[in-house]
Amino acid sequence: MVESRKSEPRFAICINTDDPDLLTPRMIYEVVPDESAAKSNYIRVIDNEGEDYLYPASYFVFVDFPAVVEQALLRIPFPVSQGILAGRNHRSASLYLREKRSKPQSEL
Repeated sequence: MVESRKSEPRFAICINTDDPDLLTPRMIYEVVPDESAAKSNYIRVIDNEGEDYLYPASYFVFVDFPAVVEQALLRIPFPVSQGILAGRNHRSASLYLREKRSKPQSEL
């Protein structure tokens, strides 16, 4: 069965940032569809804190991966970039770090 491709890219590679804590150049980010943002040359991505946020489209190059690659990327539970969680549908990094600090090392 041939899988039809979506017109909107699902992933983008960061090529520029004004805040390296939120975006890491050369890292792949999941794109969240947002027609309103696109009209203003912005895109919504899941950033390094695991939150969807608007960034200038010029900070990214859109990529169209084969379906098998997209599925593999979406299965990754939480990529780690510079010690900060980045991924889809995950707790914010600050919550994760607070929980980690409050638990004894044996529970982690």
